[in-house]
Amino acid sequence: MALIDDTQIIKALQQNNPWWRNPFDIKQRSKPQKRVAYQEASKVISHTSIRRFVVLSGPRRVGKTTILFQMIEELLAEGLNPKNILYVSFDNPILKLVNINDVIDVFESLYPITGLRYLFFDEVQYTENWELWMKVIYDTRQNVSLVATGSASPVLEKGASDSGAGRWCVLKVPTLSFYEYCELLAIPSRPKLPEGLRLTGLSAMGKSELADLMNQFEPLRQHFNRYLQIGGFPELALADDDGFAQKILREDVVDKVIKRDVLTLFNVRNPLSMEKLFLYLCMNSSAIFNKQTASNVLENISTSTIEDYIRFLEMSNLIYVSHPVGLGGTAALKGRPKIYVADPAIRNAVLMIDDILSNETEMGIVAETVAYKHIASFYQNSGTANVGYYRKAKENQKEVDVVVELPREKLIFEIKYRNDAFLPETDAIVGLSREEGIGVSHSFVVTKSLSECGMSRHKTRVPIFRIPLLPFVYILGFGEANGHDGKM
Repeated sequence: MALIDDTQIIKALQQNNPWWRNPFDIKQRSKPQKRVAYQEASKVISHTSIRRFVVLSGPRRVGKTTILFQMIEELLAEGLNPKNILYVSFDNPILKLVNINDVIDVFESLYPITGLRYLFFDEVQYTENWELWMKVIYDTRQNVSLVATGSASPVLEKGASDSGAGRWCVLKVPTLSFYEYCELLAIPSRPKLPEGLRLTGLSAMGKSELADLMNQFEPLRQHFNRYLQIGGFPELALADDDGFAQKILREDVVDKVIKRDVLTLFNVRNPLSMEKLFLYLCMNSSAIFNKQTASNVLENISTSTIEDYIRFLEMSNLIYVSHPVGLGGTAALKGRPKIYVADPAIRNAVLMIDDILSNETEMGIVAETVAYKHIASFYQNSGTANVGYYRKAKENQKEVDVVVELPREKLIFEIKYRNDAFLPETDAIVGLSREEGIGVSHSFVVTKSLSECGMSRHKTRVPIFRIPLLPFVYILGFGEANGHDGKM
């Protein structure tokens, strides 16, 4: 006798798909503000000549399910028969116990459906052999278009490489950029930026033009300060109680991701040890990570276990791991990565930090974390960029915070988010901006004050452009939302 029968599956599907009875119900689940990932996913599944499924990967509460509902709402608005749309949450305790094929068989037995069918699978990694069933669906059902989501990206990416090559693509969904945050909250007095504005084009502007541009960001200052504290999770951004929202996020990160998701997906035997490591990473976000030091501090956690846990946390979209990048013939410190918590809201919630604005040290960590997240998000779907950092092996191990390595050029970034963002001649970014033959095309120093924007006075081969963090991340998010395709 089967553990789950068809009657139970039918009941779960009817609960998951209320638009079968009332198409207007979708408006209660959807949101008007559409993210970059929505546009990208819609473009893929609506392509007329190249058929591909889509898998959306990102942390919990980042809005992946909302994107599915927005796509469903659009299909219903176009007049598609509601019964041609199937949404399944495999986080459902009933549906996670059955395979994808059983769900589809029950779905197709309910109604006499003709024409193209759209399948939306939420948290697909919880159903067994999901990638094999998706392969079968793609190969045997030409009248099906499919979008899935998942919270453990490399689990999904491995499935994509093993079974999904030529069948589906994985699109990453990060937390909100500051630009998306402003759009979501419909903040008034947003800057009116030229359509083709790029960070690399700012250096061509005159002083008065730059000053006028920076003045447009002044009304966003208070909103940016809030963003630095509560981060880019849509639910937190829309909340009217930041303290309670942080509590919910802390419970989701620790209880649902580390204690449940990671435990289930990666067979972690000691979740308490992983909690301790994640707390350590939150405290040291943006720092170079030494596994031996971490092992000594955390007591009784071996370096090999720490390596595994780092990989699991990265797979769960809770951290970014930034590896050293060499620059031409200049030797770089090898081996040790820098680790960033995926969003400052996670760090602030886990460490229970209520007010970071008055603490320059904390603000420096948060600022570098936000800058790295925006750079990594901007390039994550380009397929050609390597985002890391540089640290010279000699000369006191001089460091550049972020390096973007592209096929024909490299961009370097130093984050100096403080009131006195003095840049000495001995700084690594100055030396690297002078060197010939290492491929650096653009150099940026990211500062704090809106008055600090323009060319640095250092005499270098590649000019060093100083830009405040607020417009830096806003313009990056603007470029990402407007399809600049990894061209900063």
